[in-house]
Amino acid sequence: MRAIAAAARAPYFMSRMKFLDEAKVYIKSGAGGNGCVSFRREKFIEFGGPNGGDGGRGGDVVVEAVEGLNTLIDYRYQQHFKAGRGGNGMGKDRAGAKGADAVLKVPVGTQVFDEDGETLLADLTEVGQRVVVARGGNGGFGNAHFKSSTNRAPRHANPGQPGEERTIRLRLKLIADAGLVGLPNAGKSTFLAAVSAAKPKIADYPFTTLHPQLGVVRVDGREFVLADIPGLIEGAHEGAGLGDRFLGHIERCRVLLHLVDGTSDHAGTAYRTVRRELEAYGHGLADKPEIVALSKADALDPERLKQQKDRLRRAAKRTPLVLSAVSGEGVTEALRTVCAVLEPREPLSAEQVAQGAGWRP
Repeated sequence: MRAIAAAARAPYFMSRMKFLDEAKVYIKSGAGGNGCVSFRREKFIEFGGPNGGDGGRGGDVVVEAVEGLNTLIDYRYQQHFKAGRGGNGMGKDRAGAKGADAVLKVPVGTQVFDEDGETLLADLTEVGQRVVVARGGNGGFGNAHFKSSTNRAPRHANPGQPGEERTIRLRLKLIADAGLVGLPNAGKSTFLAAVSAAKPKIADYPFTTLHPQLGVVRVDGREFVLADIPGLIEGAHEGAGLGDRFLGHIERCRVLLHLVDGTSDHAGTAYRTVRRELEAYGHGLADKPEIVALSKADALDPERLKQQKDRLRRAAKRTPLVLSAVSGEGVTEALRTVCAVLEPREPLSAEQVAQGAGWRP
């Protein structure tokens, strides 16, 4: 959580650096070193015997989740990674050195898939998690390994085994506690900018947000990470607009804050459009806890506000929140509602209440 919050506090990572959430990488582990054929040759020692050392093991290819990254942009410029080859064995029973590992550093939340893009190899959700995706080849045995009572002078050694080579796909799914969803121009970026230090692009035209944004939100002494993704339109699951490719970034969210533009033609229709796309995408998004809010309340007169609120209540089958990120109306209430889902407050026992403990999160 600390690493995620640190990354979210630095919005320049996404604003100054191009966001990339998928990468295809070719990897190859190191081959093992060859075994050595050698015999001990010293003055006055007539039968020194074999002393050829084993070859070293080849280096592995490792994927590691590190702190301070939130994009896979590094793998746009380098797609080939090869680990070091193991050292050859030497005389005097000296084994070869192990080959250097190739370490691919990725953001927390990265998933590693096989080349088909469907077989999941690893899901790195914590800083420091590592997974070996290609193991180095074993080193070959030197002739000292083959000596026996019946074969006192073996004159052969094994070659090192070749390394593995494969293509993997890296797919980043940002880790956030809550996610913003809605149609384009629903006020998601404005809301994120109002409640956090994130600096998303804000303009009065659709698809201003072209890649996900993260921000750390603080309310009532608590904090959580909020993710904003590009807006959805009807047919997004079929590729319309920016499609649904960014919905993966809110799969890990525990609650969704669904913003509906109060200035749209029909708030209920706008709500149902996004819900259909979430259901079509699947992966449990439609089943996540959802907080519905009517945004841009400052731009509506009382009569229009009541009409849109009623439409949204009928569509969502619940009473929506009303907020304005510009004026601040209802923003704190929305954040407290998100916190209530993330960290529900439970009453203490009668004994604790009698002691004056009050309520706890």
